[in-house]
Amino acid sequence: MTAEIDPQLAQLYKDFDAYGLLPLWTQREDLMPAVPQPAAVPYRWRWKEIHDLAVRAGDLVPVGRGGERRAISLANPGLPGLPHATPTLWAAVQYLGPNEVAPVHRHAQNAFRFVLEGDGVWTVVNGDSVAMRRGDLLLTPGWAWHGHHNPTDRPMAWLDGLDIPLSSALNTEFFQFGPATLDDRSTPERSRAERLWGQPGLRPVSALTDLPKSPLAAYRWEHTDAALTAQLELEDEGHEGVASPGHAAIRFTNPTTGDDALPTIRTEMHRIRAGAVVPESRESASSVWQVFEGDGVFLLNGERLEVGRGDVVTVPSWTEVRIEARGDLDLFRFGDHPVMERLHLYLTDRTNPATTEGPLR
Repeated sequence: MTAEIDPQLAQLYKDFDAYGLLPLWTQREDLMPAVPQPAAVPYRWRWKEIHDLAVRAGDLVPVGRGGERRAISLANPGLPGLPHATPTLWAAVQYLGPNEVAPVHRHAQNAFRFVLEGDGVWTVVNGDSVAMRRGDLLLTPGWAWHGHHNPTDRPMAWLDGLDIPLSSALNTEFFQFGPATLDDRSTPERSRAERLWGQPGLRPVSALTDLPKSPLAAYRWEHTDAALTAQLELEDEGHEGVASPGHAAIRFTNPTTGDDALPTIRTEMHRIRAGAVVPESRESASSVWQVFEGDGVFLLNGERLEVGRGDVVTVPSWTEVRIEARGDLDLFRFGDHPVMERLHLYLTDRTNPATTEGPLR
């Protein structure tokens, strides 16, 4: 037996629709769920599969004006039709062949490059030629002119990360072509930015103004490796300093402020000793991880994902994460944490007010 529908109520809903209106009482759980319900899903991309396809693209697809970059986006299956790793983060593998040049351009979006393997490519940021080597983090802040050149007879691939989805959602996308040719194809051992800003704890008196984006173009692997090693050595000696037992971590920061190196993207490096575990946690930020070295397991909402060198894992907001290291495991991570923190939207399963008692409203 079908319940009768009040004709006046039915007409009310028709009139809502006619005027482009929706009543809150029919959509409250969609608008305000008890915890985040991301459309993006936890996912793993295998490095070998990505790299093999990048090599094939290198043989078939030229790089140059128009397409600009031979970059392959990592598209989350939960966001069909979109080249996004999460609703706020874009990740891709870029491939540059021997003696190729990627033309100069700039955009409002913040970007970085993380090098899993190889060397020989220089990225030119605002006219400063910066070497790219294994384990290095290279920054291209928003509005910085940048191009790449490979003067060698070897190809090179790396991980790109940008805040493209966030910029798109906020309608703040801007893009501008640069010169048709890359004027600076020099190959210095150290960039000008490193010579000025690359001394630990030392800041040039000529540049004491705080900057919203790091002026340091490259964060070198030898420094990252030394910092992670020192943390674990201190743990062995009985001192504090690690994130959790057997787990060292560092954050790449802006030397003028101590804040994140990029204003919209957090970048970190983690080292987990063989047999150690990073306990379960949830957070309202989303992130992308890449295995730099070693192998282990990501448990994401209880699903086990085996990972090895180069594999990329996306972790949407409020996904329960547990990481187990089989051998020593080095992981690079980037996330949207700076945005969530500045908007006071960052919560973890330990700080979520919904899980603690509070006054009734």
